[in-house]
Amino acid sequence: MAQLTEATRAPGARHSAPPQRRTRRRIKAGGAGGQQHGGPFAYAILILATAVSLFPLYWTVVAASHTDHDIISPPTPLLPGSHLIENLKIVWDQVDMTQALVNSTIVAGTVALSTVLFATLAGFAFAKLEFRGRNALLTLVVATMTVPPQLTVIPLYQIITNVGWVGHLQSVILPSLVAAFGVFFMRQFLSEALPIELIEAARVDGAHSLRIIWHVVFPVARPAMAVLGMLVFVQSWNDFFWPFIALSQQNPTVQVALEGVGSGNHQIDHAVVVTAALVATVPLLAVFALLGKQIVGGITAGAVKS
Repeated sequence: MAQLTEATRAPGARHSAPPQRRTRRRIKAGGAGGQQHGGPFAYAILILATAVSLFPLYWTVVAASHTDHDIISPPTPLLPGSHLIENLKIVWDQVDMTQALVNSTIVAGTVALSTVLFATLAGFAFAKLEFRGRNALLTLVVATMTVPPQLTVIPLYQIITNVGWVGHLQSVILPSLVAAFGVFFMRQFLSEALPIELIEAARVDGAHSLRIIWHVVFPVARPAMAVLGMLVFVQSWNDFFWPFIALSQQNPTVQVALEGVGSGNHQIDHAVVVTAALVATVPLLAVFALLGKQIVGGITAGAVKS
């Protein structure tokens, strides 16, 4: 019976492995569907790049934990010291850093949310809706990116002075509710990621425009929205030029508050300045730690096509 079974097999069948075994061999060999592994040289380059990238942050922690005399006198310390708490107390004594952190969170969060919302809506309109003058309007929006912000300072300051907003957060928030870069960014993403067939199918099912935006556009645009939100949040958090003009040390953002840190008796305490900069950096690191997966996924979305 065994000989009859062998004889009835197709020619060459006895030498072919089962499909599952062939798949395992291909995966182990790093073929299609398998996980690629880098060699020692690749890991060495990654470790070196990571160390170089993290060293400025590490040295900031080191400098913030020493006195001014320690960090300006050779040799430069490379290990953390014991003065971090003392320097933090000096920072909080010189400026109201708590109020500055709250103000920066309000400003950066509001600007990021509004920019993501409005830029997604405008990007969808420019990418998928047909209306007269669409290309001309998009060109005009992109052209505004070439205008230096310094040219708008005087008229903008006159406006906020006339309405009594000098020193208030709305003077920083309202001029930044939407950005031309965000509109162009979302338009480019939705042009490729959002098939027109999805919109047409939703309209056939009786969905109105708001429902299409909520159930079709936003889910597709989520990766790009995460990236744009992070970029705008960081840019708004680090903005100094306009907040320094529009606000004061009585109601500052973090960057405005940093301007008043470390200067006393005509001397600059570098350790205190670095400590304040470290305090201003920690919230950004926390945001990236919470949203890093979504941000990286949004950056790499569409990079590999099946």
